[in-house]
Amino acid sequence: MVNNIGTNTIETERLVLRRFKLDDYKDFYREIGSDEEVSKYVEWDKHKDESVTKELLENWVKEYEEDYTFRWCVTLKDSGELIGSIDCIHQKIKHSVCEIGYVYGSKYWGKGYATEALKRVIDYLFNEANFHTIVAMHMANNPASGKVMQKAGMKYEGTLRDRIIDKTTKEYDDLLSYSISKEE
Repeated sequence: MVNNIGTNTIETERLVLRRFKLDDYKDFYREIGSDEEVSKYVEWDKHKDESVTKELLENWVKEYEEDYTFRWCVTLKDSGELIGSIDCIHQKIKHSVCEIGYVYGSKYWGKGYATEALKRVIDYLFNEANFHTIVAMHMANNPASGKVMQKAGMKYEGTLRDRIIDKTTKEYDDLLSYSISKEE
């Protein structure tokens, strides 16, 4: 059975993963929401201004009051700089399964932060929240995200064909699915 412990602050060697605060919206907008490169690989569009990001974070902060909310603001330990977010975007509590989604500002790509955070969140979700299986997916046009999943110990499960529209090409793209179970 999944423990309803929610989002607690967790750390890695270089990162602090904490709850979002309302005043994070300016940093989130600057580093992620307004980043054209980021918006290519997520379902939401680039935020037109800070008000879009502020509304999003208001909703996220309010969701911490709900059961089984697991959503972290990823910050650099040495500077406190907001670099991304990682959360359980879908859950099947009855079956102890969740799907993780993450996003980082493009200037933080290729530095190992996403892998470091994903490994720590997987550990938290297995050993503290007591999930049994964790799933993650990425668009086929974003293989770097798949490498993050693999480095975090997740295994490729399969391809969901033509599941999402690629914003750049305006054509259908596949979603690649990865998972890891508690026994692995």
